[in-house]
Amino acid sequence: MTGRAATLGELRASGWESRPVKEEIRANAVARIAAGQALFDGVVGYEHTVMPQLENALLAGHDIIFLGERGQAKTRMIRSLTGLLDEWMPIIAGSEINDDPYAPVSRMARDQVAEYGDATPIAWVHRDTRYGEKLATPDTSIADLIGEVDPIKVAEGRYLSDELTLHYGLVPRTNRGIFAINEIPDLAERIQVGLLNVLEERDVQVRGYKIRLPLDVLLVASANPEDYTNRGRIITPLKDRFGSQIRTHYPLDTATEVTIMRQEARPPSVGGVSVTVPDYMEQVVATFSQLARASSHVNQRSGVSVRLSVSNIEVLGANALRRGLRAGETSAVPRICDLESLAASSGGKVEIESLDEGREGAVLETLLKQSVLTVYKERVSPDQVRDVLEAFEQGVIAHTGEDIRSADLAQLAEQVPALGAVVEGLTAGDRSPAAIASAVEFVLEGLHLSKRLNKDSSGSRATYRGRGA
Repeated sequence: MTGRAATLGELRASGWESRPVKEEIRANAVARIAAGQALFDGVVGYEHTVMPQLENALLAGHDIIFLGERGQAKTRMIRSLTGLLDEWMPIIAGSEINDDPYAPVSRMARDQVAEYGDATPIAWVHRDTRYGEKLATPDTSIADLIGEVDPIKVAEGRYLSDELTLHYGLVPRTNRGIFAINEIPDLAERIQVGLLNVLEERDVQVRGYKIRLPLDVLLVASANPEDYTNRGRIITPLKDRFGSQIRTHYPLDTATEVTIMRQEARPPSVGGVSVTVPDYMEQVVATFSQLARASSHVNQRSGVSVRLSVSNIEVLGANALRRGLRAGETSAVPRICDLESLAASSGGKVEIESLDEGREGAVLETLLKQSVLTVYKERVSPDQVRDVLEAFEQGVIAHTGEDIRSADLAQLAEQVPALGAVVEGLTAGDRSPAAIASAVEFVLEGLHLSKRLNKDSSGSRATYRGRGA
């Protein structure tokens, strides 16, 4: 902050110019778009759908509402908009509502400028503090958003009609910044009216005292489409305030889902034990979410969040780690037997539609099997496993489960050379017993789901054998 203006006179001499927040965001967005840069990092899969609409809205200077189911990065995009603000902005020192030094709004700031003139102290605020957010809930009040009379200030001897008795709410405190309302249909209609007055008419009444607040705010909101049309509603005048309505969506393909999982998941780490998730197991987890979004047994109105994929990949790694620790292994790689652990991380994120009680587990298990089979067919061709099947028909038997050590299961790849060749194509050069064991079990399960091998399950253990055995 060294070298920045400390008084109003120094600010004028520096040549700094004031501009509305929407013009500020537009200018910074123009610079990024012209340079071929993304508006912000960390949002994947929207490059050709949502982002062009968002760029248009910002360039047009629109207030924005994002419509989409849960887990579609609506809040992340909204919060990331602060990156399009200037890094530092001058205000009248001590202002609660970020008063523009050239056009102060609050009584306090106006009095300071009138008293000190060019000697008025200036403070600089960072762009991160120019963001305000409120989750719309039924108990949200006008005082929360706009403000209320502060009884302490009244007790100090001021009149109720004195503007200095006001305690400003979230919206005025976000003046010259971005204000976001999440799940806006849940906001009571009478509160929406008050919000409209602040953002449109700029005419606010608090306890019968009328003040005029020419606020400069970019309004951004989010809503679930179901809530937007059924559970709650946005009053027509406020709905008209939004210049752009942008619909978000879930990842359109498995590759995008995997990219998001890698970006968001926090893999478990324990000193001395490393956890590595092979790409085909990542694809199984991502495909599970993709299939759930297309399943008639899953309530699609509530959506299947990307958080499902992130939580599942984390739990899958954690179960592999726990299994490896119990076996005394130094590396852990998720196997098919670890997929049973996803029941806990999936149960609260997928709403099953079924007339029969207790079918949730069966539906999730079926989706998991379909996911494994889908990925297996993509990664392994029938020609690759012809000799593997012949070996099993000749009497080879394989035992898998949590209590089977990786080294013991990996020996099967040596015992059946044809299986070793298939495994080598899946491990990408990783010759550790844990990686080989994971690939072996994946191939065995794929053959079983393809109805090429028999499988006998007992608890956490399974036995694979030839169809003729």
